[in-house]
Amino acid sequence: MNETSLQERFAPLSICFGCGPANPKGLHIRSYVRGEETVATWRPASHHEAFPGMLNGGIIGALLDCHCNWTAAWHLMQRNQLASPPCTVTADYAIKLLRPTPTDGPIELTAKVVESSADRATIEGVLTAAGKPRATCRGTFVAVQPGHPAYHRW
Repeated sequence: MNETSLQERFAPLSICFGCGPANPKGLHIRSYVRGEETVATWRPASHHEAFPGMLNGGIIGALLDCHCNWTAAWHLMQRNQLASPPCTVTADYAIKLLRPTPTDGPIELTAKVVESSADRATIEGVLTAAGKPRATCRGTFVAVQPGHPAYHRW
């Protein structure tokens, strides 16, 4: 995709391991808004594997956590009519690993809001590879205020 991702548009200097464009060793997740969902396509490398040909579960967690967090940030920005997304952090998230995730092709991420209030959103996400869901996520992401260590770290 040639369009600018949410991360590149709103947090180009972020060093987050999962989604920070400025982290040279990070995963560089690039999330895009598509209607009521956010989507991303990511390509694994051999150093992301748990064993030959299969993606590490921790990497799966990082992919879903960051992608869902950006889904929440975008939603809260729209909901509260803000000029930019609020800084959001993960309050909780749970990953269900459904089946092994092969590393020989692209990884697809989708996420959507299932609940929200003024300062938080609950998001459900799915990681798909080779046409099958491989993992799911449900998490709560909260907008932080001045004084929080993550405030304006994007």
